[in-house]
Formats: sequence, C-alpha cells, structure tokens
Amino acid sequence: MNVPSPCNVLMLYPLFSAESFWTFGESCKVLGVKRPAAPLGLITVAAMLPESWTVRLIDCNTAAAPVSDDDLAWADVVFTGGMLPQQADTLHLIELCRAAGKPVVVGGPDPTSSPHIYERADFRVLGEAESVIDEFIAAWDSGARSGVFTAPKFQADVTKTPVPRFDLLKFEDYLYLGVQYSRGCPFTCEFCDIIELYGRVPRTKTNEQILRELDTLYGMGYRGHLDFVDDNFIGNKKSLRLFLPQLAEWQRSHGYPFEFSTEASVNLADDPELLELMGAANFFGIFVGIESPDPATLVAMRKKQNTRRNIAESIHKIYAAGILVTAGFIVGFDNEKVSMAEAMIDFIEEAAIPVSMVGLLYALPNTQLTRRLEREGRLHPGHDVAPTIGADQCTAGINFDPVRPLRDILMDYRRVLEHVYSPAAYAGRVDRLMTLLDRSRQRHELAEGDIRAKLGAMETVHKVVTALPEARGPLWQTFMNCAKRDTSSARIAVQMIAAYAHLGPFSRKVIAAIDTRLAALDNETVTAATVDVTAA
Repeated sequence: MNVPSPCNVLMLYPLFSAESFWTFGESCKVLGVKRPAAPLGLITVAAMLPESWTVRLIDCNTAAAPVSDDDLAWADVVFTGGMLPQQADTLHLIELCRAAGKPVVVGGPDPTSSPHIYERADFRVLGEAESVIDEFIAAWDSGARSGVFTAPKFQADVTKTPVPRFDLLKFEDYLYLGVQYSRGCPFTCEFCDIIELYGRVPRTKTNEQILRELDTLYGMGYRGHLDFVDDNFIGNKKSLRLFLPQLAEWQRSHGYPFEFSTEASVNLADDPELLELMGAANFFGIFVGIESPDPATLVAMRKKQNTRRNIAESIHKIYAAGILVTAGFIVGFDNEKVSMAEAMIDFIEEAAIPVSMVGLLYALPNTQLTRRLEREGRLHPGHDVAPTIGADQCTAGINFDPVRPLRDILMDYRRVLEHVYSPAAYAGRVDRLMTLLDRSRQRHELAEGDIRAKLGAMETVHKVVTALPEARGPLWQTFMNCAKRDTSSARIAVQMIAAYAHLGPFSRKVIAAIDTRLAALDNETVTAATVDVTAA
C-alpha cells in the first residue's frame, strides 16, 4: 500500500458569526474560559488523515489573533466548515485561503445541506467523512487540487471512526469537551435536519471505542464536564442498555473523573431503568426539545413523541433521577393558537426549567419543513443564507411567510422572553428545580482538576450579581435557599446562576431587536395605508 506524501494541514474552526442563546459569552467570562464547547468534528476528521500528514488546529473563536499569513504559509491545504451559524466566517476563510493561493477543503453540516453556497471552495466533502475521506486523500496525493466528494447517505460505519485528535485542543479554553456515541434519530420532526444528515436508524460506536476515547482523555489529564453530542442519546435503547453499565463501571474504577451531559427525547422519562443507569454513570444534565406545550402543534410538526403525555410530569421524573433539563422551545408554527405566549410561559414555570432556549421557527436547509414551504410558495429568497448581525437564525427568524400575522408571532416571542428571563422568574425556577432534583445517585464533588472547581460558589454568584445588579436580590436568595437545603443542589444552582450572566442580558438584546422589527412592521402598515388613501 502506498504511503501518502507528507502534507501540512491547517484546520480552521470558523467563528460563530452571530450571538445566540447558545454562545454563553458572559457566562464563559465568569467561569474563566473562552468558549462553552470544543470543536469535535474537525478533530475527528484529523484522526482520519494519514500519519504522514501534520495537522494544526486554530479555533477562530478562541484564538488570540486572526489567522495570520504565517499560518497560511505553513499549510499545504486548509480544512474548514461547520454549522449554519458559522457560514459567514467559513466563506470569509475560503476567500482568505484563495487569496493566499492555498487549496481549501470545506465540509460539515451546512456545506452538506447547502453545497451551492460553498462553490468557491476547492474541495467539498459532503456528508459523513468516514465514507469519502479516503477518496479525497487518494485524489489529493495523486495531484488533484479540486473536486467534490459526496458520501452515500447514512452508511458511514461509525464503529470504524478513530479516536478524535484531542491533542489538538487547548483544554483550558473550554467549559467542556465532547464525545459521540451515536448518530441519527428515530423520529421525524418536520423542522429538524438531523434525520436528513444522519438518518433515522441510530448507529452506535462500540462500547470499547467510547471507553478508549475516555481512556485517552483521562490519560491526557482532562477532568470535568464531558458532553455526549449525540442527536438523541436514547435513539438506540438496546445498545445503550449494554453500554451504560460499562460506562458506570469505568467511572467507578477511575474515581469518577467525568460528569456527563447529552441530548435526548422526552420519552426518556418513560424508562426508569435508563434513568437509573444514566444516574449511576454520573449524568447530570440533558437537553430536551419540547418545542411547544400544545399537542395539536406537536402533531402538526410530527413530534408525536411529545404527545400523549403530561410533559411537565415527564420533566419532573427526569429531575427525580438527578438529571437537570435544559429545553428548547419554538415560536412560529403554523398550527399555533392565537396568543400562545401565556401557555408557553405557564408550561415553563410548571416544569421548572430555568434554561429554556426559546427561538423563532427557522426553516433550515434540506428539511421536510423547507421543502413543504417551498411547495407552498412561502419560503423567502436567501432562506439558506445565515443571519450575521445581532442574533442567530433562531432569534432572527422567520425566513418564510407565516400563517399567523408576523406581528402577533413577534409579540408572543417578546412576551415569553420578557417573562422567562426576568430575574425573579428565572431565580424562582432555579429554586423550584432544586427541590425536585434528587442527586442521590450522582457524585456530589467535582473531580480534582475540573475547571469548574477553580471558582468558588460565593465568588461565582458575586461576579454575576455585580455585573447584573437588577438580579442581585432574587439570585442571592435562591443561592442561599439551595445552600441551606444541601450542598450538591447548591453547586447545580450556581451553574444555573452563572448561565444567567449570559441569558439575562442576551434576552434583553433580543427583545430590543424584536422591538425594532415591530416598529418597522408598524411603519410598513402606516406607509401602506397612506399609499391606499393617496390612490383613492
């Protein structure tokens, strides 16, 4: 077998060009890190490259300076790409490379969904890299300097995926690192692009693979929060039931160096055995897509797994297993009832979900929703071009003609954000969450070396309330209430308070942007009425 010629590969992880509820910028400052999450996709691809190739990684979100001429001069080829919120910087990086005469390879979810946007890249690797990376390597080594490599859909064998190149990361820059156990989701939510990218049959790595990744991180000295970035962690329950006991045993034998989080569907609440197994493995948090409290709206968006249940009770069952819930909600569905804001607010309060990521519906490229809206003639031109000013696609929304008047949707969205992220309401939900969270299965202490342990609880709360004096009373009261009840709940409460350092101010920025949009809509209405009167 021929050994590929040596090659210098510069991997550039693009900026998230717009601020969002997910960036947690101010919270990161409080906790002494630069970004919440480390890039996993690029370092996984890096592990697939030949050993004769030398790889460097620059995370443009954490780097002290922009990509330099020296960085580009070193490289023989540049790899970049990512998600929709990174689109603008990915395109900028492509032009930067072209100007320097460096071939650039682009890949990832957004280039796969909207390859036409990335036509200026020399190479496009579309779909899951495992299936086509060898093709690209062979083409490059034979002298090709452009090409498109498209993976067959949903066929990548993740049991062959190598351990990511964690050595390329600066651990101290991030609040947590990620690993991936499975790809795909069995459900059919209309607005979601996961099933279009990775399919509806979740494919899992072997238990040995994942434990090898944990061994690698442990051997490198990493301790702390580790996120399973799976699209739906419980998508393949049969495999998961075999994996979790081994994960729990690995944790016990290594002194519980990691505290896990992940994303899962709300039907996790129906499975006490899985909840028990996750608690034993030291899972402390999950993200759940709830979207709407209205059953008719859930059926219309094909999120039937959230129907036929009391969702708030399901959330409380997850709390009873010691796992806190962060949830996603969306405003702007066709089947929404008039003035749905109060129903969403009431649900969030009843469920006691402090971190409720509320966004406007956005038709993502290559989804069932986008195809339907296109058929109906409702999709806006440039719907697949990412917003870059003020907010991400979820907070800037709506990129189609909605059924309800846009003004009503924006008013509902404004009302939800105004309430949910008011200091008193947020602190109240944290307080109630801590009365529901039974962490008797989980480790109460953070592992030695966990970056979250560097800052004391009192110091963290003090930093947040100093920056946000309007929240001082409610947040301090909640912290003291939790500290009196038990120290393990106080630690989780402090994490929620640190999150508010970003969520509170950012929600007010979004509200201000909505007010600007509402004023523009009102101005359009007045202008249209004036034109009609003049014409008459």
